[in-house]
Amino acid sequence: MLKKLGIMALAVFLMVGAAFASDLEPSGKGMRVWFDAGGSAGEPYSTILINGAKQAAADLGVELTIVYSDWNAEKMLENFKNGLAAKPTGYVVIGVPGDDGYGPLVDEAFADGMIVTAVDTELPRLQAKYQSRGFGYIGPDGWKQGEEMAKEILRRKEFKQGDRAFVWGLKRLESRGRRARAMLEVFEKAGLTVDYLEISDEVNKDAALGAPVLAGYLAANPDCKLIVLDHGALTGQTANFLRGAGLRPGDVYATGFSLNPATAASIESGYLNLVSEAQPYLMGYLGVLQIVQTAKYGFGGLVVDTGGGYVSNENIGTIAPLAKKGIR
Repeated sequence: MLKKLGIMALAVFLMVGAAFASDLEPSGKGMRVWFDAGGSAGEPYSTILINGAKQAAADLGVELTIVYSDWNAEKMLENFKNGLAAKPTGYVVIGVPGDDGYGPLVDEAFADGMIVTAVDTELPRLQAKYQSRGFGYIGPDGWKQGEEMAKEILRRKEFKQGDRAFVWGLKRLESRGRRARAMLEVFEKAGLTVDYLEISDEVNKDAALGAPVLAGYLAANPDCKLIVLDHGALTGQTANFLRGAGLRPGDVYATGFSLNPATAASIESGYLNLVSEAQPYLMGYLGVLQIVQTAKYGFGGLVVDTGGGYVSNENIGTIAPLAKKGIR
């Protein structure tokens, strides 16, 4: 009898819960969000980023507009101006142009009632100014990620004083460059001889153009023991780059950032030894969620460090299937 009453009570509970759930609408219904994917259409990193944004838009009932900026600061600002004119509910930016570049435009956006939040690259001054109005940051702390990556490399691989390392990054960019600057500091304190090269605008836009650059460096510096590719798309090309340069797996300790199908394949091939993951799918999803939650409930800006640890041959078997689906 008690068992029968328990089943009846559970059935009533489920019916009430279902009735309540049916009264709920998607929290972002009627909202419009613009989202800067950072790179170009089809680029692996940007694809994973917008996959997360699209899933959030579907879950929340949001109308989503994706813009592409080829990782060019000026194009990001131009896209943002177009977004201002369209007057969406909110805009998710990537902080490559820096606080100074975005400052006047973000001021105008909030004055007009538009919510802005950042992913991937921090905008610390704007976040401090507008966090109470929904400006958050979803992504890794650039300096922390670079510093921890450099220390993890040194923990996993033994190097001698004076061993040559090559770091290819974007030090020139105010916020984005913090990761490269942190790694350089750690490596130099460890006594490595570090050669640094700035990624050109052309290579930043099209990673395949980096092949002759890296091949030329390695030909001129055959004693190089470590390479760090501070760029997701370049990291994905590691196996192609090193194979084209005539190297075999293990000839140089190769490391980089961000996971995608090509990166997973490079790890599986043995050419790529270690990757620091930033989980862009989460950036995309939580960036859209931030706009919706602020617009509907007035929540302040979330700050979420998406640095997801490290991927190597030790765990690639578990993660590679998700990378192929554009999630990891």
